[in-house]
Amino acid sequence: MFSEDCAPNRTVLVLTLGGTIAMTRTAAASGVTPTLTGSDLVGAVPGLQGIAEVTVEDFRRLPGASLTTGDIVSLVERLSRAIRDGFDGVVVTQGTDTLEETSYLTDLYYQGAMPVVFTGAMRNAASAGADGPANLLAAVQTAGSAEARDAGVLVVLGNEIHAARHVRKMHTTSPGAFGSPNTGPLGQVVEGSVRLHRLPKPIAPLRLPVGALPQVEIVTASLGSSGRLLKGLENEVSGLVVAAFGVGHVPESWCSRLEALAAAMPVVLASRIGVGPVLTSTYGFAGSESDLLARGLVGAGTLDPYKARLFLAALLAADTPRAEIAKAFLNRS
Repeated sequence: MFSEDCAPNRTVLVLTLGGTIAMTRTAAASGVTPTLTGSDLVGAVPGLQGIAEVTVEDFRRLPGASLTTGDIVSLVERLSRAIRDGFDGVVVTQGTDTLEETSYLTDLYYQGAMPVVFTGAMRNAASAGADGPANLLAAVQTAGSAEARDAGVLVVLGNEIHAARHVRKMHTTSPGAFGSPNTGPLGQVVEGSVRLHRLPKPIAPLRLPVGALPQVEIVTASLGSSGRLLKGLENEVSGLVVAAFGVGHVPESWCSRLEALAAAMPVVLASRIGVGPVLTSTYGFAGSESDLLARGLVGAGTLDPYKARLFLAALLAADTPRAEIAKAFLNRS
């Protein structure tokens, strides 16, 4: 699928949340901090106003690490208003620390056909070769594209277009830090035109929560770990994700504690590797994937631990019956 340049009469709303893309140095801090407004960001992109009619709103001004699930629920509500206001697309700028999680949580709830595109920067605005302006330009071009309608929430960095449900941050500093290792990108932005090779399959959105999302935590398996962090979690959290070894394995010493936890709340079995699926029936030793599933754990499929955590919290907030949670994970993989 191919689109011509975004038409100037297209209307795109840019919602800024902060992050590296909005960071510069100030005399008050030893390092860069979020100081730039949305107008500052848009003003730094040559030719942007000739691509679409851009409206800017400073929604938050925080490092990506300080955003909360509540911020993202409020963002989804703002997207609904943007649809009613008649915008052709929305771009969200934010820090890359949590971009793979915030975009995914938005994708779980977003119900519109209007393109929603997340972007950010790996290099701050004061650094040589800052990538924020180019990423913002490509994001606006994608958000204003008719081809991006009904594509779910997208992530655009380095001229690559990714589905929020598959994208991951895979490097701490590289401008090419984001990829979709299980599927590859959906397309690219080439010479200002959006080229989509495919679209993700449609998935029904979840009901937006009324209050805060239930607390779900991740416990990671590591060599020689005692599993002590599992003790007492049934009194502290509403759900748990286990970031297991390989295809879904944990130390044998974890088994009885995980079985007890799974009787008290949903416990999801994901892989700490983050690429590839959790298996169901290949291995049979104590602590293997088949043993843990038989003890009541729920397989995460291809979801990495971070996305599995958000999906489980969203399911719990929607009062999803325990029997339906495993089926939901299977359908989302």
